[in-house]
Amino acid sequence: MTPATALIPGLDGIVKHGDAERCLEATRRIADLFFEDVTRLRPEHVNLFDGLLVDLLPFADVSTRVNLAERLSYLVKAPRIVVGQLAHDDEVAVAGPLLRRSPALDEDVLIDIAQSKGQGHLLAMAERPALSAEMTDVLVRRGDRDVVRRAAANDGAAFSERGYSDLINRAGFDGVLTLTVGRRADLSDDHLKQLLAGSLDVIRRRLFDVVRPEKQARIRQALAELVDTAGATVSKCNFVPAQRTILALYEDGALDEAALLGFASAHRYEEAVAALAAMTGLKVATLDRLASGDRHDPMLVLGRTIGLDWRTVQALIQLRLGRKRVPAQRELDELRVNYARLLSSTAERVVAFWKTRH
Repeated sequence: MTPATALIPGLDGIVKHGDAERCLEATRRIADLFFEDVTRLRPEHVNLFDGLLVDLLPFADVSTRVNLAERLSYLVKAPRIVVGQLAHDDEVAVAGPLLRRSPALDEDVLIDIAQSKGQGHLLAMAERPALSAEMTDVLVRRGDRDVVRRAAANDGAAFSERGYSDLINRAGFDGVLTLTVGRRADLSDDHLKQLLAGSLDVIRRRLFDVVRPEKQARIRQALAELVDTAGATVSKCNFVPAQRTILALYEDGALDEAALLGFASAHRYEEAVAALAAMTGLKVATLDRLASGDRHDPMLVLGRTIGLDWRTVQALIQLRLGRKRVPAQRELDELRVNYARLLSSTAERVVAFWKTRH
């Protein structure tokens, strides 16, 4: 084949002098040459085009980059440096087609983009035909509601144990996500039980209605086990002295967030639970079960309902774990983000459900 450089006279000078109009025209001509013979190109020819285009891309306008990315996104035999450069483009319209389907993008490149780009890029990546557990870990951790829903609905996505835990935590505040995760074929019985434990009854019923009969049986079994576990839980705490303390504070007008923070920071569990009961209207027994469970979500819900500062919520989370356990900073960061995202209206509905259920 004739080298592309012979068909674009003076290409080195065009790039060197940065003539935008001539660079744009050269980009289009070289791209057309590439696509004309793409099925017959050998690896060394693809590498040649890669080297030519990569220097011209910075001069290409958005429409040219969009067109090039769209055409390259279907090719296995695509110039990889150019593909990587376009996939990193800040314009989602440029990067999107490649992030959605390009088979020429390596896993490392995709993860790097997922860790550094915005929600539009993440949303495009969530649509890829296959997503590794490493990829979905990043998508669930960094993604907004739409990204996480899209990844959960992707049948080609795999999720790690940590990824599923994060998904289920997010589902506690998102009924649509609960239904999406609940329909996944790879959802284990343990994860199904965790998902149902944090869901409202109306969402449980909706999930039961939309899944296949075999999964309906699994839902019945999981719900039965949850009821048995709740019935078998008996608190070892004596809340009577704590309730007297809280009553005295209330009568003195001193039952406030500062008092709750003091109890939580001092690891005075009974007083903290009794204070939360008085401030939220929930029964002490209900709060004891929620606080002694295996999830931090109830503390987020309670905090948002009564408008607690994150510092107080974090102290309540530490209180749950005990003096000898310290949560990982990454876990705290994720909980803080979830707390910021949690709407007061959502938290109030959950608390209302707890009141009627218990």
